[in-house]
Amino acid sequence: MNALPELQPILASLTERFGAQIQPMQIPRPNEVYFQGKMELVPGFCALLYKEWGARLASLFADDARAQTGDFHLYYVFALDAAHGFLILRVPVPPSQPRFVSLTNALPALNWQEREIQDLFGLKLEGHPNARPCALHDDWPAVHPLRKDFALRTVLPPFAGERHKFRVVEGEGVFQVPVGPVHAGIIEPGHFLFSVAGESVLYLQIRLFYTHKGTEKLFENLPLAHGVALAESISGDSAFAHATAFCHAIERAAGVEAPPRARAMRSICLELERIYNHIGDIGAIATDVAFVVANAHAMRLKEQVLRLNEQLAGNRLLRGLAAPGGVRSDWNTAQVEALRQRVAWLRPEFESLVALIRESSSTRDRLETTGILRPETARDLGIVGLAGRASGFAHDLRRDFPHAAYADVTFTVPVFQEGDVLRRLQVRVDEVRQSFSIIEQLTSALPSGAIRASLPVLPPDVVALGYVEGWRGEIFHWIRTAPDGRLARCKIKDPSLQNWPALSEAIQDNIIPDFPVINKSFNLSYSGTDR
Repeated sequence: MNALPELQPILASLTERFGAQIQPMQIPRPNEVYFQGKMELVPGFCALLYKEWGARLASLFADDARAQTGDFHLYYVFALDAAHGFLILRVPVPPSQPRFVSLTNALPALNWQEREIQDLFGLKLEGHPNARPCALHDDWPAVHPLRKDFALRTVLPPFAGERHKFRVVEGEGVFQVPVGPVHAGIIEPGHFLFSVAGESVLYLQIRLFYTHKGTEKLFENLPLAHGVALAESISGDSAFAHATAFCHAIERAAGVEAPPRARAMRSICLELERIYNHIGDIGAIATDVAFVVANAHAMRLKEQVLRLNEQLAGNRLLRGLAAPGGVRSDWNTAQVEALRQRVAWLRPEFESLVALIRESSSTRDRLETTGILRPETARDLGIVGLAGRASGFAHDLRRDFPHAAYADVTFTVPVFQEGDVLRRLQVRVDEVRQSFSIIEQLTSALPSGAIRASLPVLPPDVVALGYVEGWRGEIFHWIRTAPDGRLARCKIKDPSLQNWPALSEAIQDNIIPDFPVINKSFNLSYSGTDR
């Protein structure tokens, strides 16, 4: 199979620069190209793609392929948004020398991803500025759960090691304020340690992974069809997005595309998921600056979207609808008409909510210039999704890598440069408006016909990258198949894993009472990060 025409000059440039040092492995799909090279090649490969072709390193993960090739494999996934393709560099790591070189000093976006590999696979990091445990806490025994020789049902002894020690921030008048890990609410645990001088926050340290569920381990040896329900559990408010990304990966591995009607239904559901979450966040941001009337208005609208979800999928979070090859059940004429009517009703009601917030000068005063994430910082950290778009990071998989039915609709991607809470709120507002338009376009010309394509039994060692632009940002599911229609590996990349470090940057020079609204303006998922 040939690569996309837009990728051809990039592939030619890589071949000219590295020659026999890189081995073109395969082009399983026109926008997904695999190379293999040695560890010492990685910095130069990365630099060429970044500097000459505007690439970004969208994901880094490992795979235990010792049974097949005798090695561990590292996968560096580069997204070339302008060329609409992915270049994936596979780097073998021999078990006799289980180590790899860190790129975090050059690309801070890789910080947590590199440390996860060290924790879960036991591949030692070299040159990392802070190579402490990340996914596994400090008191874990010396085990590496994503190695194949670690049994899923292993019972670990009671943990007895040292607890995590936060960095000490010293200076005259500096004191530390711990928040969490258990919070006075229904959110999941996360430990935030503020270092404060007077009222201003100097430094915020974040410790997550208190509820690590071992989801990627659970995918191993799981039948493909059973993986959808597991994908839906990764992050409850993104259940449909994660399920769709997983199905997309399976379909790409099988070389099968969902039927047009199913693709349109998927896009509609992805936009409904975006709408109800964005409206809920707009209300929650208003609550955090004591504008409770606006929150009540928002919750009323969110409830209407959740009830519509129940009409379309049988439940309020759109679970059970996505399926490999398409969707599990069709919509009848009455359901489609209910969708049209509800969106038509929501439009003016939503504008009323927006006007209510816009006309509150005290609300704008609390949000503007609060929690600024500067564009250069967002770029260095690789911030994605709505938080990135509020800080000048103009990427959206719906436009740059069209999936589902997004190639059949027109929409704009809102981008701002200021990077404060007000702009993260405004991105949500503008995206809800675009979501209404996308749904209206799709329902006005909803294709007829089949809703699900049949899939062949996949042979072992087929790899594929599935992706979706969820409401928080880009979601990736990369799979490698095992014999008998099962999975050998499923790597999950939730946007929250990428975006949590931005919170430490955005809170600096603000005051602790502004932390709730800054935190809510990002609204990151503990569960999606912990997995």
